[in-house]
Amino acid sequence: MNTPARSGSPGPVTLVEDGTKIKGSLSSSVPVIVHGNVEGDVDSPAVTVSATGAISGMVVTNTLQSVGKIAGDFDVEQATVAGVVAVGTVVRATGMDLKLEAKDPTKKIELRFGAAAKK
Repeated sequence: MNTPARSGSPGPVTLVEDGTKIKGSLSSSVPVIVHGNVEGDVDSPAVTVSATGAISGMVVTNTLQSVGKIAGDFDVEQATVAGVVAVGTVVRATGMDLKLEAKDPTKKIELRFGAAAKK
């Protein structure tokens, strides 16, 4: 998955740079790109988590793209996840594209599917 470049993103974005840590709520009317660390609630039309990025908390967005680390509760329309997903993380989406691998070759990833009500 391609993540937007730091300086080459089309249009306005909210950018959390590598080395930056935000703790609390983040609400943005433009896409959020995370290269750093966000702990808390995020509300944005689109959220991208780069390989150096991490989000933990409650996230509400139309589009989630992650090659970084995610944890918490995600209520999205479309999710593309290829990074690290913490144990206990919930992703509710109308569509998902997953590419996940177990970090420990002696263990497996478990997914449970079911219908979820929209929040």
